[in-house]
Amino acid sequence: MIKLGFLASNNGSSMQAVVAAIAAGELAAEARLIVSNRQAAPALAFAQEHGIAAAFIPTLADPEAADARLVETMTAADVEWIVLSGYLRKLGPKVLAAYEGHILNIHPALLPRHGGQGMYGRRVHEAVVAAGETASGASVHLVDGEYDHGRVVARVEVTVLPGDTAADVERRVTATEPELFVKTLQGIVANFGALPER
Repeated sequence: MIKLGFLASNNGSSMQAVVAAIAAGELAAEARLIVSNRQAAPALAFAQEHGIAAAFIPTLADPEAADARLVETMTAADVEWIVLSGYLRKLGPKVLAAYEGHILNIHPALLPRHGGQGMYGRRVHEAVVAAGETASGASVHLVDGEYDHGRVVARVEVTVLPGDTAADVERRVTATEPELFVKTLQGIVANFGALPER
């Protein structure tokens, strides 16, 4: 059993898939906390509907204070692994130090290609199409102090077809993300709460 905390700025679709897998008995984990940097984020409403502790921690006005509060909140909830699900803020040094090697993010491309600052959402898929890639996909990676930089721990590929638009690629990649995240967490559970060696 692993104890999960989630960070989401909007819907948190991968988070919702993980919570559904827990409820279905497919993942031996506990959803301990859902945090958003947006007070109106649907992820917080989802937490309330599913009886999961939730917190709104704004980050823009005082990033240092938000960093400290996030560590305190996750620690108080006894979180072991942090899962980013569409969290559009860079994590601070205190969170990164407290949860080093235990923060996972999913990126909608095959890292290290098409990652980095500003590369999120539709922009990623536009870059994939512009580069003439024949494959894209999703990458689950460890989070460190740089955007989309940490070690890739799982990935899935999708074909980019001739004539595909960014929207076509986005639709195909997005469909793979929830299952990939669930499978990654199942692998951690099977490895006694640690990442499997590659």
